[in-house]
Amino acid sequence: MTAFRTSLIAVSAAAGLLLGAASAKAADIVDTAVSAGSFKTLVAAVQAAGLVDTLKGDGPFTVFAPTDDAFAKLPAGTVEDLLKPENKDKLVAILTYHVVPGKVMSGDIAGKEMAVASVQGDTIDVNATSGVMVDDASVVTADIEADNGVIHVIDSVIMPSM
Repeated sequence: MTAFRTSLIAVSAAAGLLLGAASAKAADIVDTAVSAGSFKTLVAAVQAAGLVDTLKGDGPFTVFAPTDDAFAKLPAGTVEDLLKPENKDKLVAILTYHVVPGKVMSGDIAGKEMAVASVQGDTIDVNATSGVMVDDASVVTADIEADNGVIHVIDSVIMPSM
């Protein structure tokens, strides 16, 4: 094989790898939550609320994502009640309270206390002076990046004033 032909094959193979990598889309907020496996209740709630397309949108979004264990802390029957079609507005309000417009990484707020506006409209109290608290929930895992924002895992469901 000539050196030219070997180089041409190598360049073609490299181009194919690069094109494959470029066409692979990073996971959005919803896909990231689904693949994590510990957000089944959150994903079901997002689907019931009709928010999947929104959270798959351009963003960027910062989502304080309660785990399945966080939802399990709610009084018995709460999740089932919220998933009923007649409670969709309340479910939307609770879920959008967990979302902040923009991409806020933990390093952006380290050492600070602030009130941030949620997509729902109420403000969330954030205290990042010793760990990170969001209202009464603790951030247990921060900075899970998605292609349209970031997820911070919390250990409790936070509630807007209703």
